[in-house]
Amino acid sequence: MNVAVIGLGTMGGPMAANLLKAGVAVTVHNRSRDKEAEYASQGATRAQSPKDAAAGSELILTCVSDTPDAKAVILDSNDGVIAGASAGSLVVDCSTISPQGARDIAEELATRNVGFLDAPVSGGSEGAIAGTLAIMCGGTEQDFQRALPTLNVIGGAVTHVGPIGCGQIAKAVNQVIISGTYQSVAEGMALAHRAGADPEKVTEAIQNGAAASWILSNRARNMREDEYPLGFRLRLHRKDLGIALETARQEGLPLPMASYVATVEDGLIRQGHGDEDMSAIARTVRRNGGIAEGPMRSD
Repeated sequence: MNVAVIGLGTMGGPMAANLLKAGVAVTVHNRSRDKEAEYASQGATRAQSPKDAAAGSELILTCVSDTPDAKAVILDSNDGVIAGASAGSLVVDCSTISPQGARDIAEELATRNVGFLDAPVSGGSEGAIAGTLAIMCGGTEQDFQRALPTLNVIGGAVTHVGPIGCGQIAKAVNQVIISGTYQSVAEGMALAHRAGADPEKVTEAIQNGAAASWILSNRARNMREDEYPLGFRLRLHRKDLGIALETARQEGLPLPMASYVATVEDGLIRQGHGDEDMSAIARTVRRNGGIAEGPMRSD
């Protein structure tokens, strides 16, 4: 199968690399064209535009930042995917966008007999590189089965959640849950430090018990060391959380923890921390608790 990958950022780039390693014929396009060179050196074909990337590709995988970006890349009548995709081809959007945005894209593509899956991902940069992402899919069973061999290359757990939009609903739920977990892990590390226990030893003691989580195992160290190397940008989580909160408002459902974390993230973005890893949420917990900058060390 010929696969186009459009959007070579933190997630899309490793997806393209893993497809190439698996021997898939890959065409790549990125808004910043210089990023394409790395994948061309691995055997990918470069395309001038999303339209050109889609032409001749049976599956078009897109991974961009937000709903307007996804609509522009896919639906632009001049240079978008829709202008180049052949009837019978399939677009798989791994971006995190609004459920309604996914439905809008699917409806427009259907007028050209082009299939669509909304397939947002979770697992951070580590999961993208390792090819172990969790992929949440919305669309028909037929389109899901068509995409599954490709998605199994880039993901470790690929789930068909339901009709178009359901993948995005699952991702919204994911982002709500991890918002509370990041906040709780940050508070737990601060409590261990202030109460006189070594936060690293505390992490070791609890990470295989009821408090176990990917975030505790993979991001507590950032919080202890007060260093936040990029895994998933805080500002992008805030964008995702905005989608979740808007969906909840439409359903009349209050989400107090997610709303609080959104406020915390807004403050960190204003302070210039939006491009740090989401674990930078610990900055606010530490500051509010009077914990000095730098590594947490036991006395």
